[in-house]
This record gives sequence, C-alpha cells and structure tokens, in this order.
Amino acid sequence: LGICIIGILGNMFFKKKYYYWITYFFGIFSCAIAGSWCCGKVLKPYQIARLIVFIDPNSDPRGAGWNIIQSKTAIGAGTLFGRGFMQGSQSHLRFLPQQSTDFIFSIFSEEMGFVGGIVLFCAFFAILIRITHIIRQTNNSYSCYIASGILGMFFFHFIVNVGMVMGIMPITGIPLPFLSYGGSALLTNMLAIGLLMSINGRRLDFKTTL
Repeated sequence: LGICIIGILGNMFFKKKYYYWITYFFGIFSCAIAGSWCCGKVLKPYQIARLIVFIDPNSDPRGAGWNIIQSKTAIGAGTLFGRGFMQGSQSHLRFLPQQSTDFIFSIFSEEMGFVGGIVLFCAFFAILIRITHIIRQTNNSYSCYIASGILGMFFFHFIVNVGMVMGIMPITGIPLPFLSYGGSALLTNMLAIGLLMSINGRRLDFKTTL
C-alpha cells in the first residue's frame, strides 16, 4: 500500500511514466491481498475449500478434491472413441458422485470419448449460432432482449458446467442444459426454446421500438 501511495504522489508531482506503472502493478497486488482477506472473513469453510481444491485437487484427494479428481479420470478414460454406452467404470462403479446432474459431461465423455465430446460441443455451438441468428433477424427490441438473455443463459451454463468438470473452473451446482437430470432445469430450457421459436415466428410482426 505504501508503494502505491508513493507511486501516486510521484505520478502527480513528477509526471514520470514509470510511476504510473508502479502504481498500476502494486495497486493490483494490494487489491488482491485485500480481497483475499475479505474472502477469508466472508466465505464459509466449504467455499474456501472449493477454491483451494480448484487450484490443487490433491490437497484433499479423499474429501473436497474427490469429485474433480474422479471427473478428470472419467474424461481421460474415454480416450478417443469412449468405452461404449453404459460401459463407463466411473459411473457404474459409483466412483463419481452426482453423475446424472453436475458431472453428466464426465460420464458422457467416458462413454463416448473425445469424438462424442466434440459432437456435443458442435451441437451446443449450433444452438448458440441459431439463437444469434434469431437475435439479428428480429425487429422488436423487447424480443431481442429476451433472446439475448436466453443466449447468455445457455452459454453461461454450458461453459461453467463443462469448465468445472474439466478442472478449469471451480465446482458449482450448475446443470448442463438438456443433459443434466432435473425437471425444473429441463422445463426452463424447454420454455426458453419455446420463447425463441415464438420470437422467430413473429420476427416480422412488429416494428422496431427503441
């Protein structure tokens, strides 16, 4: 913090460029320290454990890190073409908990392999591209906002769910659209698709309103 203050004063009085960069870098460092201290006071122990496990799953391999370790094992075990439908050991031997909800992508990758994962990625990419096309075609601002929100919802759910099972994002309870088990999630996704179909069918019925 003291270095940041010196950098700010130096930039104000001497107008040297390096004072600006000193303030910039040490300001980020100070904010990170302050943020970590605040998180330690605000976050609950299990939430802190999730962040620690995200960085190093082997710090608690039989506790908080169990899920992500088994998830990576399942994805890696699928190799190129997978072990086959209903042939995954991680799922049928119950090594991976929550396999039908949060970690459905891990089971899918184990049974269908890298090729199946790529096909799934392409399917979701096609859905996102189609929603983008609907947004560009509609002439109604309100419909555009609704479609944009649905696009953000699908994109966020897909990226976070796939990212957490691969270990590149912290583990959260976000389902994978159309694949994770759960009636409320499936109903919400179906309603969103219905809204998109309605917006696309009525895209020329309204004038643009700003």
